[in-house]
Amino acid sequence: MNILVTGGASGLGKAITLKLASNPNDCIYFTYFKSTSESAELEKRYSNVKGIYVDFNNSESLDNLLNIIEEVKLDILINNALPINNICHFHKISTTDFLSSFQSNVLPVIKISQKAILVFRKAKFGKVITILSSAIINKPPIGWSEYVAEKNYLLSISKSMATENANFNITSNCVSPSFMQTNLNAEIDERVVEDMIAKHPLKNILTTDETAETVAFLVSASQQINGTNIIINSGSDIT
Repeated sequence: MNILVTGGASGLGKAITLKLASNPNDCIYFTYFKSTSESAELEKRYSNVKGIYVDFNNSESLDNLLNIIEEVKLDILINNALPINNICHFHKISTTDFLSSFQSNVLPVIKISQKAILVFRKAKFGKVITILSSAIINKPPIGWSEYVAEKNYLLSISKSMATENANFNITSNCVSPSFMQTNLNAEIDERVVEDMIAKHPLKNILTTDETAETVAFLVSASQQINGTNIIINSGSDIT
């Protein structure tokens, strides 16, 4: 199968790429922007892995990715990339900032998913897996209103894709992991992380590898699994 992981050279995306690359029968494509050295390392390590430079804020760069999706006859799309993340209290965010964030984080996912769906419909098969966050279910972190709102928007889009394309043997599912230590939240105070660990039922924060295992499950799962959102939070609400 031909699989695309957006933002697949760092953080959770890299964990997903590594997990899927272990199957030599699959060809794993991943997008990257700043992670040039990580991309080269992945390509060197696996012969079935190929990096694609994409700037989601550049229309030509994004169009190039859309063309590649059609050329390789993509089978599975994993929406993981998050170009920007503004951490700020809701009342301090301007409407301009909300619009800019939406254009960077949501519209590219919509365009990529639409192109993938068109390819999948021709093949009468396909899977869309979108990475969200358990913050859309649990108590949202302070200052993450933009992020949570956008993830909720993508959840609604995912459900619509599932409903509209089920007859074409196309599935659309989501994975909503709890807090993981990645570049996305690298600036969080260590004391906050320690408090999370202390309150965690397992006394151990979720890892990117554990989340990648769930994504891999959906990659190989039956087409009967459709329109779901798998929440990974240990049954807690610490996010």
